[in-house]
Amino acid sequence: MGPTAVSRLRPAYYAPTGTRAGDLIAVLHPPYTAWHLAYVAIGASLGPALDWLRLGGTALAFFLGTGIATHALDELHDRPLRTGLSNRALLVLVVGGYAGAVGVAVAGVVVISPWVLAWAALGIALASGYALSIHPWLHSELGFALAWGAFPVLAGHWAQAEGFSLPVLAVAAAATILSLVQHGLSSPARFVRRTTQAASASFKLEDGTDRWSRERLLATWERPLRLLGWAVVLLGAGLLALRAAG
Repeated sequence: MGPTAVSRLRPAYYAPTGTRAGDLIAVLHPPYTAWHLAYVAIGASLGPALDWLRLGGTALAFFLGTGIATHALDELHDRPLRTGLSNRALLVLVVGGYAGAVGVAVAGVVVISPWVLAWAALGIALASGYALSIHPWLHSELGFALAWGAFPVLAGHWAQAEGFSLPVLAVAAAATILSLVQHGLSSPARFVRRTTQAASASFKLEDGTDRWSRERLLATWERPLRLLGWAVVLLGAGLLALRAAG
């Protein structure tokens, strides 16, 4: 069995690009957006009491600011998904998403504290800085892990408790490690999907040679990614259900 045939794969396993609806779904990065929001839920569930209004506002702000605006900004910046969305359409998503997130933050000033605006400003700076590769640190593995793992846990918790505790910091550290794993798995998968036209691997065994196709190579990274994403989302949902039942 020789190398895989030259072909262009989807830019991501969840990205059904080619139609306007598919392009919009791709830009939203549904598995990663859900993963990110689950961190918000996990942080909120660790508070002394769960205020559903505060959680809803925090989750909405993150969805608008990261799920929509930052992902659209990333596509507008260097077109990693190769969608057919126009620059104008992407710019509308960017401006609308960030404006909506700021609007939620302004409402949070009334419900929670003026410090909500500081959290919103930091979140937008981290997210947009990563999308635009403004600083090498922001686009590093650790920068990604802190901004997309620890930050939503801490923000989700602070919105509930307006403070932190050592257990919450430990959970934020765990989210950082999980995000490092996410980055470590997704980076080679993106390279194979978006950069190579053909790929295969050959392993010399005692009794012969085992050749892996491009699809099998991708599965070694993307299957764990899918499972981890579902695990974090289910953990967040389970913790919220536990708090609701209590």
